[in-house]
Amino acid sequence: KGRFMKETKQKTLLSIAGSDCSGGAGIQADLKTFAAHGGFGMSVIVSVVAENTSRVISRMDVSPKVIQDQMTAVFEDMGADGVKIGLLPTADAMHAVAEKLREYRVEQAVVDPVMLAKGGYLLWEPQALETLKQEVIPLAFVLTPNIPEAEALTGQKIKTVEDMRRAARLLHEMGAKNVLVKGGHKAGDPLDLLYDGREDHLFSARRIQSSNTHGTGCTLSSAIAANLANGLPLTQAVKDAKDYVTGAIAHALSIGKGHGPLNHFYLNQKSEQLKSGGRSYEDLEDADGSGQKGHSNAGA
Repeated sequence: KGRFMKETKQKTLLSIAGSDCSGGAGIQADLKTFAAHGGFGMSVIVSVVAENTSRVISRMDVSPKVIQDQMTAVFEDMGADGVKIGLLPTADAMHAVAEKLREYRVEQAVVDPVMLAKGGYLLWEPQALETLKQEVIPLAFVLTPNIPEAEALTGQKIKTVEDMRRAARLLHEMGAKNVLVKGGHKAGDPLDLLYDGREDHLFSARRIQSSNTHGTGCTLSSAIAANLANGLPLTQAVKDAKDYVTGAIAHALSIGKGHGPLNHFYLNQKSEQLKSGGRSYEDLEDADGSGQKGHSNAGA
């Protein structure tokens, strides 16, 4: 009887981001990802975005005071074993979040510098770029820009893996401890590059032909935050997060008229298939193509 009553501490995971009413990206995607990784999800909403799979209709930003009050409410009571930061739409929001991160000495923040919605809608004020670089990036344990975001942050065009290497080093010089430049916007199979201040680590995957990719960046960064909170070393945390996202795309949900959402709970569904006398995990991985390859090489 005792072993069934034994309690294990569930990791508390905080997302500081915008709300997506359609449920595919932002806070909603993060909370689903946290739950899929066994965590207790919490949220600080910085912007309310009226969007769906096809378009963004409008956005209303939350005041800096309410952003900080939400952060205080979480940190003074539950604390956070992991923190993911997504959309910060204004310089005032960036200052507010950075001040509280310093106050509560958050050491493993995963920062996804969201700038555009999937359909190209501008979600932030570009004049806040310098504030992002000066206030937020230095607080990032892991920074996860895609190629357009990395280009905006560094002022450099990125077309090759060597360009990704240079961009990662520039972002590291801005203060980010580790930088993951995501290569999904390049043609061919996606290749992501992680620079940890010493070495490059490359992660490749088979590209899945699907338009249901709403919330992929949010999901990847929150999965990395969850994996770090669960005690995984950085490279394994990134690799496992990429495996998770690739599987979630392969099992994506055909919901909506545009870019549909990922299936954040596909692993739970796999478990049910196995319990019902189905196939092995290896068979299921082969079927969805979510196997990843990762390797390291010395940084320049």
